[in-house]
Amino acid sequence: MIQPTLSSFRTYLHVLAVCVWLGGQIVLAGIVPKLRRTNPEALSNIAKGYATIAWPAMIVIVFTGAWGLAEVDMANNSSEYMVTFGLKMLLVAMAVIATLIHSNGTTKLAKGLGGAVGLLTTLLAAYCGVLLAHVG
Repeated sequence: MIQPTLSSFRTYLHVLAVCVWLGGQIVLAGIVPKLRRTNPEALSNIAKGYATIAWPAMIVIVFTGAWGLAEVDMANNSSEYMVTFGLKMLLVAMAVIATLIHSNGTTKLAKGLGGAVGLLTTLLAAYCGVLLAHVG
């Protein structure tokens, strides 16, 4: 068996937390339109339930991401790596802001646009993470 390391555990926690954050958004994108038609009173409880695991997952994402960044020698990376990393950080920030707008919004526009932008930017940030993981 390959010897587990602290680095592999950090990566595992990061990926697991991304799965919770992103996977939950995808599941909600699929069920919310149907629930809105059939059981709209359940939406608030479902959103609150998701939030109780999603926001702690985002804290794990940020913590493990910062921990991983501390392990990377940024001075020895290519400009392409740095641009991709910067784009990923921008997308993560946009995802969090959009999700906050969605969560705290009171209009259909804020809810819909915040949710859609949050999901899209999270998907793109995850892909940038895959690109960064495959360098070198």
